[in-house]
Amino acid sequence: MPDELDLLRRADPVPVDGPHFGDGPLDHRAEMRLERLLQEARPARRTPRSRLLWGLAATGVVVATAVAALLGGPSTQPALAAPRPLAVRAHSTPVPLTQLAELADTAATTGSPRLRKGTHVQTWSLGMTDGKPPVTLPEERVVRWRADDSHTELVVATDPRRPGRPVLTDEDGDPGLVADGHVLSRTTYPPSWSDAPPEASPPHTPAALRAYLAETVRTDSLKTPELLDATAELLDHWTLGARESAALVRILADAKGLRPAGQVTDRLGRPGQAYVYGGEGGGGRRMLILDARTGAVLGLETTFTRDAPAYGVKAGDVMEYSAWMR
Repeated sequence: MPDELDLLRRADPVPVDGPHFGDGPLDHRAEMRLERLLQEARPARRTPRSRLLWGLAATGVVVATAVAALLGGPSTQPALAAPRPLAVRAHSTPVPLTQLAELADTAATTGSPRLRKGTHVQTWSLGMTDGKPPVTLPEERVVRWRADDSHTELVVATDPRRPGRPVLTDEDGDPGLVADGHVLSRTTYPPSWSDAPPEASPPHTPAALRAYLAETVRTDSLKTPELLDATAELLDHWTLGARESAALVRILADAKGLRPAGQVTDRLGRPGQAYVYGGEGGGGRRMLILDARTGAVLGLETTFTRDAPAYGVKAGDVMEYSAWMR
């Protein structure tokens, strides 16, 4: 569907001669909760991102094997295999979050860009179906709101890392290949309004935004894993303005265990600064990518940090990834 592809790619195109996407092993120590995960009983309530990790362990299958079977066996070029984790640029200088918060405050003085309801996000996530192997599914979603509080949602199967090539999807309940740009859904919703997060308009001061994020994930203790989950939930509903981004960076600067790692190029070819949470209590390694000039969130990646041969999981396998655009 050329019209949809034009709409999706106009915001942040990936040129053919652009930078190569990072590949390779992790170059830092990380911890993982998978051993505890396999031994503990499942808690009563978990966020969708935590449930994804539990679902993979329960299924006990190999992602690479599933994709190879779909693509015709081990001799086939693994064009649709799960993406490798983003690699931090060697010898790059990490920028502390406190320093980035100051830069974001400066960038916010102009008041531009402004907050906008709706989102434009590219995702790679493990698709889980009972009794079937999981596969990595890339798709792009555009949500736009109208003045009468109605909104539209367009979801397209596309992978900007490989423009024009077939895309893996489970549109019909079974993994299969579709053409790049295939429309998975196009929906118009009637007018609606809510004063509860994340539908309510987010504030632009750190204290108020922190309370908003805590309410988003329904917790009284906004620890780093919950903060990252709430950030993703917020960005799936809103495109933040400069002031909201600056407030968010201030909150992230106070988060425990979120350490600067250095420069990365995200999956849309954008340069950014990476901040890594080691995963204790969070179910994996989380990498948050921020714009080094404005503090705007570019992406969030979750990867496994330890091999688990019994479940076909290797350190570095990407559990899910989101890249947000304006």
